[in-house]
Amino acid sequence: MTTLDGFVHGPRVAYFSMEIALRSDIPTYSGGLGVLAGDTMRSAADLDLPLVGVTLASRAGYFRQRIVDGRQVEEPAWWQPEQWARRLAAKVALDIDGRPVWIGAWLYTVTGHRGGAVPVILLDADLPENEGGDRELTHYLYGGDEAYRFKQEMVLGIGGVRMLGALGFEVRKYHLNEGHAAFLTLELLRRLAHTPQEARTPRLHYDTPAVRQRCVFTTHTPVEAGHDQFSWELAARLLGDLVDVNALRALAGEDRLNMTRLALNLSEHVNGVALRHAEVSRRIFPGYEVSAITNGVHPWTWTCDSVRALYDAHLPRWCHEPELLVRADRIPDEALWRAHAAAKEALLGHIRNAGGAALDATLPVLGFARRMTAYKRADLLFSDLGRLKAIARGQPFQIVLAGKAHPRDGGGKDLIERLHGWAVELRGAIPVVFIPDYTMDVARLLVAGADVWLNTPQRPLEASGTSGMKAALNGVPNLSVPDGWWAEGLIEGVSGWAVGGEADADNARDAASLYDKLERAVLPLYHGDRRGWCAVMKGAITRNASYFNSHRMMRRYAVEAYLR
Repeated sequence: MTTLDGFVHGPRVAYFSMEIALRSDIPTYSGGLGVLAGDTMRSAADLDLPLVGVTLASRAGYFRQRIVDGRQVEEPAWWQPEQWARRLAAKVALDIDGRPVWIGAWLYTVTGHRGGAVPVILLDADLPENEGGDRELTHYLYGGDEAYRFKQEMVLGIGGVRMLGALGFEVRKYHLNEGHAAFLTLELLRRLAHTPQEARTPRLHYDTPAVRQRCVFTTHTPVEAGHDQFSWELAARLLGDLVDVNALRALAGEDRLNMTRLALNLSEHVNGVALRHAEVSRRIFPGYEVSAITNGVHPWTWTCDSVRALYDAHLPRWCHEPELLVRADRIPDEALWRAHAAAKEALLGHIRNAGGAALDATLPVLGFARRMTAYKRADLLFSDLGRLKAIARGQPFQIVLAGKAHPRDGGGKDLIERLHGWAVELRGAIPVVFIPDYTMDVARLLVAGADVWLNTPQRPLEASGTSGMKAALNGVPNLSVPDGWWAEGLIEGVSGWAVGGEADADNARDAASLYDKLERAVLPLYHGDRRGWCAVMKGAITRNASYFNSHRMMRRYAVEAYLR
């Protein structure tokens, strides 16, 4: 058992997220959403911002990926909370489907470079007080059927608010990281309900303005179908008497309970995660004010050892004031090249040690690592294998890939299998390596060790795309579709290169653009002009890394959302 002495004095912002990437060997994350949440905690600790994170323990993780004959196989990624976190004495209960479900908690502390610390509360239903099925509610991240997901989101939102109260936290604001956390507003509605005498009508007995004043909502999904929705029949059964479900329809949608609409209607500040994403969100949900706070990545976490040492030598205090990276053009070319060569050797060594191909350190590596699903278009690079081989004959290069498909995404799994098939077809012409089980540790190696970072989503479906920001921190330029953050970060030929134009995606046109850029701009510069290549590496650092970091992001949240 442990106490929370030092954390419960003074008001905090409670940051709720279904997933938070705390470290690579705590698999409580699936991808970009969780890594962003982890970077939020890390920057809050560095900047000594009063946050508290709330998430699920996810004892079985997302999943561990194995590749068998080119096909993804999923295995549970079990971890033991007691190895990394401390059990808290508090327990809270909430009624789910007419019976009490007890929730316990673990404390993980994120520490910063300057002595700051942020507590993260991991909610855990695996308690002896619960029935067998209920004990598994916090096991599988994004697992189970619709009812399982609904119950998980009840645990996160309602159970999380109650747990913070039981632990003695004074909450200034509630920050909902995506709609999964929207049920926390139901607990606030319940607590702030008008008495019958105060209510003007039965449908207005909840004090919605008071709830709105306390909530901040960040939406990440630029596709309406990607927002969690549930049937009202399921909601009525599982929520029971917690709230008036009929009154809730006015806030969450008449046809289905839409978690994003619930969050939109009950949050004072709403933002997208890039300028373009905010524009898309306003089109999907007309009538709502959606501002933009473009995502960022944690400077220290995502900069490799050799580049950290380089920045320490030439740009002291960079990890606390990453805006100082705008001065990276003063770093000598050879020093930057040596630092990158060390990062590249670490990546190639990992591939060799894992039994993969022995790649050539003198040849450029194109890196691509994303969630494997159709709109990310990992297959765009392989649209024309003949053209790809022709380019490589005169200007050789190598390709390194990684990424997981959701267990229920059959198209994503098929894509992984096709990628492995293309790797076989290209053997002898272009080395292609797929690194299985994409984790934070694998990502660190890839974003620093690649020479070019490739991202080819279908416009306008990329919300932000933070992997390219991580690459830029390491001086790795992007070759990417101008969507998400790259629409803001791109300076053609200076910080990287664009794939396609501003129009919505066209696979044939975008593939032709990608091949043209590789053949005429990227590869000739790499092979023939070391000084010019180093200039683009420095452009990635000075123009992109100095701005697209989570310290800048958190300072904006503090001023524009938390302190309003």
